[in-house]
Amino acid sequence: MIRQLIAAASFALVAFSGPTHAQERLRFAVTDVDGLEGLQREYGPFKAAFEKASGLRIDMFPVYGRTSAVEAMAADQVDLVLTGPAEYVVFNARLKAQPVVIWSRPDYYSQVVALEGGAVASLDMLKGGKVSFGEIGSTSQHLGPAQILRDKGLTYGRDYEAVFLRLNVAVEAMIRGDIGAIGMNRTHLERITKAYPDRKFRVLEQGPTLPDDLIVASPRLKPETIAIVRKAFVEHAEPIMKAVTSTAENTKFVGGVFRPDVNDKDYDVVRAMYRAVNVNEFTRFIGN
Repeated sequence: MIRQLIAAASFALVAFSGPTHAQERLRFAVTDVDGLEGLQREYGPFKAAFEKASGLRIDMFPVYGRTSAVEAMAADQVDLVLTGPAEYVVFNARLKAQPVVIWSRPDYYSQVVALEGGAVASLDMLKGGKVSFGEIGSTSQHLGPAQILRDKGLTYGRDYEAVFLRLNVAVEAMIRGDIGAIGMNRTHLERITKAYPDRKFRVLEQGPTLPDDLIVASPRLKPETIAIVRKAFVEHAEPIMKAVTSTAENTKFVGGVFRPDVNDKDYDVVRAMYRAVNVNEFTRFIGN
C-alpha cells in the first residue's frame, strides 16, 4: 500500500511538472522600446504566443535604449534581446552575444532622398553640402545611407557635412534649402509622402537589402535553451508572427519570416558601414 501511494505521488508530481524546461524563465528586452509599459503593449501578444509554443516563460525586462540593453546583458540581467543589425555588431563585439533567430522584414533598405525639383538632382551634387541622417547609429537611417554615399565616392565628414535631425525637421530644412538630402528607409519615405501631399520626393539612390533584426542571447544562456528557442520559432512561426504583427507598432514585420540560419558573417556588411562613418572599433555605440 505504501509503495502504491509513493508511486502515485511520484506520477502526479511528474505529470504536474511537465517538460523539464517548462518552468524556465527567460528575461527579454527590445532595444528600440523604452520602458515596461511600451514593452508590454508592443510585445505582450508575442510573449503569450512564444510561451505557448516553447514551454518557456518570458519576463519582460524594460530598457531605455541600446546602451541600457547591452549593459543589462553585461550585468546578467537579461537573457534575450531583440535588436537591430547595427546593435548586434556591438553586442557581439563586446559580449560575444550569440545570434539566435532572424526576424526578417520585407523591403528593408536605405535610401538617400531629395526634393523633387530642388537644387539636388544627383548624389554628386551633394558634395560640399549637408545631408541629414536619422537616429545616430541607426542601420537604415545612418549607416546604410552613409555607405550609399561612400560607394558613390562621397566621404563621410569630408565631402559633405552630416547632421542629425528628426524626420519632420529634416524635411522642412530640405524644403528651405538648408540641407540637400535625407538618409532614410522605405517606411520613412512613405511617412513623409503622406505628411507632405503637396511635395514630391526623389530617391537619389537606393541601397541593397539590409541585414535583418534578430534575437541575440547572452553568452551565459545554455545551448540547450537556445535550441528550444530556435525550435519554437521554426515549428510555430505562423502563430508567433501573427502575434508580433498584431500590434500597430510592429507593422514593419508584416510579411516577414523567422529564420534560424543566422550567421555572424551575415553582419560583416554592417561592420563595413561602421567603417564608412569612420568607426573601426565596435564595442561602443556611436554617440556614447
